[in-house]
Amino acid sequence: MTPEAQRMRWLYYNLLRIRMVEETIAQRYAQQEMRCPIHLCIGQEAIAVGVCAHLAREDYVLSGHRSHGHYLAKGGDLNAMVAELYGKATGCAGGRGGSMHLIDLSAGFLGATPIVAASIPIAVGAALGSVMQKEPRVTVIFFGDAAPEAGACHESLNFALLKRLPVVFVCENNLYSVYSPMSVRQPEGRPLASLAAGHGMATYRGDGNDVFSVSAIAQEAIRQVRDGGGPMFLEFMTYRWREHCGPYYDNDLGYRSEQEFQDWKQRCPVARCRERLLREGILTSQDHEEIVRTLEREIDAAFRFAKESLFPEAQELLEHVYAP
Repeated sequence: MTPEAQRMRWLYYNLLRIRMVEETIAQRYAQQEMRCPIHLCIGQEAIAVGVCAHLAREDYVLSGHRSHGHYLAKGGDLNAMVAELYGKATGCAGGRGGSMHLIDLSAGFLGATPIVAASIPIAVGAALGSVMQKEPRVTVIFFGDAAPEAGACHESLNFALLKRLPVVFVCENNLYSVYSPMSVRQPEGRPLASLAAGHGMATYRGDGNDVFSVSAIAQEAIRQVRDGGGPMFLEFMTYRWREHCGPYYDNDLGYRSEQEFQDWKQRCPVARCRERLLREGILTSQDHEEIVRTLEREIDAAFRFAKESLFPEAQELLEHVYAP
């Protein structure tokens, strides 16, 4: 198998892994043992996988409230992530943070913050710290389409440009902020990337449901940033399948049509990737079935680990609340 074919299979494996992990979370959430809110990225997996494919373990990633895919794509520990959802001491945040506060410093995942746009200045600060310490790393910050409506985003874009920081801003434009479409939040016909371009930043726009397109754009952007070209802004169009917060579907609420939902489902990033690999002979149906079985074993083991882990001790409640 050629290196390119291996790369394409790797992309598919990671897409499917994130999808299967989140579908399992959705299935088991009703058991009422995961007591934290969850924001699933089902339908949006290609952006996390395509971007993180070009990052080293030493590079930094930060995220917002919909962070499972980013955490896993960057190499975060699955056992620790699931345990965190269960509030266990073995969780990646010690059971304190839940779904919206994932962290894995060993993988370069510096954390997730649920407040819209709040992670963006933190990412810029991390990039500045890397420059001051002469560490040759890139920082990537993932955020949604509502974040550019916040002042902190624009202040961060300006500062990153001023200091020519090695940071990549990745906007996952899934068209909605909770239940509000773009049409009630932003002027018609204005791409979000144009806001960054207005600051003077180089930008790319692409299909966020095509992992190969995302990967190609991210590869070039990260190369430029790593070579000292200054910050970049990437906008990828995508769509979340499940409700804003929770494991179910919410098309019955009326804020989006069933037809729109079905149209986007036809552009499923996992299915599109699989179909291309099958068509080009890089993957067979038997290969796919074996991958599914492998992932099922890994995911079952992670949930078993989480359920068998202990809760934090009560006396730990006030630890890590204040700086020493």
